[in-house]
Formats: sequence, structure tokens, C-alpha cells
Amino acid sequence: MTAELHSRRSVLTTGAAVAGAAVGTVALAACGGSPGASAEAPKPGGKVIALAEVPVGQAKSAKTPDGQDVIVAQPAAGTVACFSAVCTHQGCTVNPPSGGELRCPCHGSVFDALTGAVKNGPADKPLPKVNVKVENGQVTTA
Repeated sequence: MTAELHSRRSVLTTGAAVAGAAVGTVALAACGGSPGASAEAPKPGGKVIALAEVPVGQAKSAKTPDGQDVIVAQPAAGTVACFSAVCTHQGCTVNPPSGGELRCPCHGSVFDALTGAVKNGPADKPLPKVNVKVENGQVTTA
């Protein structure tokens, strides 16, 4: 009877350990892909945001027509910059711009909202640029 209890206990303990490892793996996968991974370039010609919605000297969160999260900035009147909103550290989406910065909620990286440059790690690469242009008052993918 002792061997039977030991066997049952071993099975339960092993099963719990395997389940715990699986949950840990899923949690890490949810944090993002490989460090520095970037999304595919959006298809050209799609509207991202109206230029009038992005105040001069500020940035706004937006989505490309194919659903990619991006940040659109207007550092100077008529000058537009756009970059991925996906952190280059572990692939989390950064929070909307606040006080000229973009903060990653996962590990605390901070990026410049107008340029996508890293201001504070752990990320060590800037947010990837997205090619855009202004057409008829609309920021569109290029």
C-alpha cells in the first residue's frame, strides 16, 4: 500500500510541475517574440490618421489599415514621423504618448515620442520606422 501511495504522490507531483512549467512558458510567450523583433511593413497607401489629429510637437497612437499599432509624430509643422508601437526589448505594445515619452508597460523601457529613440532601457534599439507620407491632409503608409 505504501508503494501505491508513493506512486500516486509521484504522479501528482510530476503532473503539477509539468503544468507549472507549461503556464510559465505561455506567460513568457505572451510577453513577446524575440528581442528586437519587428512587425512586417504595412501595405502602402492606407490611411493611418488625419494630420490635424496630431498636434505639432506631439505624437499620437494609431493603427495602420492592416491593424499594426504605430505612433505618429509631428515634430514640426508638416513634418511627420511614424514608427512601430512594439517595444524592441520583448515585443510588448508601448503605452500611448505621455509627456513626450512612450513607456513600455512590460519592462519599463522609455522611448522618445517624437523620434522613437531609446531614452531608458532595457530596450537598446529604437522603435522601427514606418514609412508614411502626407496626402490631402491624411497620414498614409508609403
